[in-house]
Amino acid sequence: MSSQESSRVRSGMLRFWGVRGSVPTPGPSTIRYGGNTSCVEVRLGDEVIILDAGTGIRLLGDALVRESAGTNLEVSLLISHSHWDHIQGLPFFAPAYQVGNGVRIYGCEGARQGLHWILSRQMEQPHFPIPMREMVSEITITELKEAEFSLGQIHVASLALNHPGGSTGYRLSYDGQSVVYLPDNEPASYGLLGSPDAPAATESGDLNREIIEFIRGADVAVMDAQYDALEYRDHVGWGHGCVDDVVRIAVAGKVQRLFLFHHDPDHDDDRVDQMVLRARELVQALGSDLVVDAAKEGLTVPVALRLAEC
Repeated sequence: MSSQESSRVRSGMLRFWGVRGSVPTPGPSTIRYGGNTSCVEVRLGDEVIILDAGTGIRLLGDALVRESAGTNLEVSLLISHSHWDHIQGLPFFAPAYQVGNGVRIYGCEGARQGLHWILSRQMEQPHFPIPMREMVSEITITELKEAEFSLGQIHVASLALNHPGGSTGYRLSYDGQSVVYLPDNEPASYGLLGSPDAPAATESGDLNREIIEFIRGADVAVMDAQYDALEYRDHVGWGHGCVDDVVRIAVAGKVQRLFLFHHDPDHDDDRVDQMVLRARELVQALGSDLVVDAAKEGLTVPVALRLAEC
């Protein structure tokens, strides 16, 4: 081995397949950002990782089948929580119906009966005509008992989020690079702290401190920013983020690039544009170089991976 190390850059990638919250919103007013519910694909190293199984996972599954060209697929699916907009696309995930494929599903307990029960229940009559047992790929469902685990060479850290019924955020790390996914989360609002409308049991942003440390230094962060500041005052306790608070948290965590995510079903493309503009204005006012965009279906984002060479 040489006494001097050099490095080369290999790019992983993140791609958005579903960016909408609550309910799919197809139509001309959402055509630029998209109307499918939550689903994000991440490629790091040799791993194919899927974050949530909203309606966007259908198109992702079709793309994976084409890409594999008859060879076996191995994918890992991380479920943030079992609200319908995060699992409703799973019955339409084509790789799960092909013998030889491996689909590893991870998540926290999905109901009193468990994650397997909630995922299979939505595929029973009268909800769906094909039961989960007809997914003939090798499916494993793991309820997370530890906050950190590994997917091949990928280190995965999880974090409990503030959302009715619970939600889990994930940080995927490989060779010093990180992607953070925080859907369905309501931070302690900077704008409301100290006011009668403040979320319960918050003191000076304590609720945000753990999030800031969790996202610290991430290359890419995908974060729920469903409401603007005015809307949020009417939605305190609903379990979703205000764009102003999300930007402040991302700046405090020194994230390099932030994607506003989980767009409100009542927000058309122009409204999402306005929220991006507001976010960028706030970044400038805070003196940060954070890059902010809105998550958009079909958008592919490179994640630079430094691989050491001798």
